[in-house]
Amino acid sequence: MKLQNHVKTLRRRLTHVSRRWTVEEYNSLVTFYIKLLPKLMQVERCTIFLKVAESDSLVSMYGTGLEKDMIEAPLEGSMVGRVMKDGKSVIENDLHEKHGFHILADEQTGFVSRNALCVPVNSVTDQHILGVVQVLNSLGDTKFTKANCEELEDIAKYLSISIESILLKEQIATITDDFDKELSQLELAAVREGRFIAESPAMREVLDLVAVLQDTPVNVLIQGENGTGKELVAKMIYEGAGGGDIPFVPVNCACLPESLVESEFFGHEKGAFTGADKARCGRFEEAKGGILFLDEIGEMPLVVQPKFLRAVQEQEGCRLGSSELIPYDVRLISATNRNLAEEVRKGNFREDLFFRLFSVEIEIPPLRERVEDILPMALSFLEEINVKFNKKVAGFSPGLMLLLEEYPWPGNVRQLLKEVERLVALTRNDLLMQVETCSRELRAYATDHYVEDAEESVNSYSLPTQVMSLEKRLIRKSMQSANGNKTQAAKLLDITRQGLSKKIKRYNLDL
Repeated sequence: MKLQNHVKTLRRRLTHVSRRWTVEEYNSLVTFYIKLLPKLMQVERCTIFLKVAESDSLVSMYGTGLEKDMIEAPLEGSMVGRVMKDGKSVIENDLHEKHGFHILADEQTGFVSRNALCVPVNSVTDQHILGVVQVLNSLGDTKFTKANCEELEDIAKYLSISIESILLKEQIATITDDFDKELSQLELAAVREGRFIAESPAMREVLDLVAVLQDTPVNVLIQGENGTGKELVAKMIYEGAGGGDIPFVPVNCACLPESLVESEFFGHEKGAFTGADKARCGRFEEAKGGILFLDEIGEMPLVVQPKFLRAVQEQEGCRLGSSELIPYDVRLISATNRNLAEEVRKGNFREDLFFRLFSVEIEIPPLRERVEDILPMALSFLEEINVKFNKKVAGFSPGLMLLLEEYPWPGNVRQLLKEVERLVALTRNDLLMQVETCSRELRAYATDHYVEDAEESVNSYSLPTQVMSLEKRLIRKSMQSANGNKTQAAKLLDITRQGLSKKIKRYNLDL
């Protein structure tokens, strides 16, 4: 609770700070500089270039005559790129007699650059360069001098405050959003059982719904593939609804012989049938005042469904061999890996029971659709299995982590748990688990899907090596998704087409 309170307090303070000035207000201030600078220095154009993260270029974020278009200047081969790299101001007069990136920029903007002055915009908080401010003239007799350079450098010092405020504001907004997410996870932790992992948006939605249903005693249907954790979700609802103070009675409908289904649910009196040597209460009676969990409800035989419907609807029933009505007062939580609505259309499940069985439905997505959960879940399993096996396996190799995230997991969480158990059992203490130790299914998948690219960095702790391996992998995937179209692939990667082409050439990728 202390951690939650600290996070809430910090979130309130960050939100308060972030609302004092908006990004739009800071942008207006920088735009004001752009309008004022040409008048102060008697120049025709002024442009501010900022470095684009994860890119080899600068982009004109603000500039005279650039309301609709932006200029993307490379770090190599442009005047602004040179200033950005060296941190030193540059004066270039008589540009019309020289070759360079300014010719391409002029073609884009329709402006004829003859004289240019560029100075760095330095951070006020540390030694790095935020961007470059450039002023231009098209008239040959308005050449820039050292005095003009010193004047613009002074102006850039004040300009840096506004630019850094914009960047800081955006970082604060990001941090605030991250704290919101972290706080949500802390609040959801109260309804989790054990190490239930929910990093993905899809599973967070499930947990949000679970939190609501803990306080609302409606019947619930949980649908999802085998191994997705349907019973765990049911127990989470139970824990929040009262836990140990009320009964939780699980019944697997797929494991009951048809001849014993009625006795199992409703009980029987002594002598009700051959072998009934004593009276027995049914599952409905056992769950009185609590929750009856019906696993694999889609497997319930049609023959028993009419009586089951009456028990659900009237909340009462009779034991076999008796006419005495017994009140039930139970809440139903059902689970199935089938599409019950489709089973109704096929005639395998009664429509009236379908509509009485639940009020709220929870759909648990398969593991392949919530990739964000895979590694946290695997790490949690590793910790638990290390304790269980009395081992100290160090962790997962980079190639193995990539494989775990990409494998489709037809058996879902149950299969992931089994795979981690195998890996821990076959790996020595203090070593990383490797792809070679995986089951046959995962090794075959790794071979067919180029996971060996990541294996280049298995034994390397070098950050550049790891980044290179990841970039190569993402480029291949984006090009496949875009059917070889570099422009579309660049959009998927959130980089420029020029940047993508450079990376393909640098890594010598055969696409």
